Amino acid sequence: MSSRKLKPNKPDHYFSAEPSCEDRFGIIKATLRGRNLQFLTSSSVFSKKKIDLGTSVLIDAMVLPETGSALDIGCGYGAVGITAAALNPKIQVMMTDVNMRAVRLAKQNIEANHLKNAKVTYGYLYEPVENMRLNCVLSNPPVSAGMDIVRAIIEGAPKVLSPGGSLQMVIRSKIGAKSLPELFREVFGNCEVLTRESGFRVLMGCVGV
Repeated sequence: MSSRKLKPNKPDHYFSAEPSCEDRFGIIKATLRGRNLQFLTSSSVFSKKKIDLGTSVLIDAMVLPETGSALDIGCGYGAVGITAAALNPKIQVMMTDVNMRAVRLAKQNIEANHLKNAKVTYGYLYEPVENMRLNCVLSNPPVSAGMDIVRAIIEGAPKVLSPGGSLQMVIRSKIGAKSLPELFREVFGNCEVLTRESGFRVLMGCVGV
């Protein structure tokens, strides 16, 4: 599926390929998993004023590999991927987004947080990493873009995951609490709930379990 299919630029959305509205920058400073981090944000990116609750729940629950690589898919300005890179300097963190403004912000945030083990690339879902094999995929999916995108993230994960690799996805408990675990089990043969908190839950499916 091409990124050209996600260009609803009037009005702008955080899943627009190239937002047309003027940049209105902000700074978020946050302590995430014990790491003091800061993020440059702007208009037409997801949760521009604060780290949203779903992202916080995912960050608190995510299980990172000891070595290897991780992907923050649909990274926005980079909160999940940058925290992962800060937590474990031994892993390489890839970050992707279809929003060019988000990609530019994430690049700046990698530099601002002095990380050498993170990289962000523009592209739709798994296209930028389709030739890689990853140890985990982290996702706070763009539900506003439609459940077809959420399903594509789940169904596409095994193609880029190494044996034993995992997809970890945060969802609202009232959205897909029954259907998405069923899809995880269909795709992976398993589904673990890593946490339930504040109306969210983090699902994990592992390849080869």
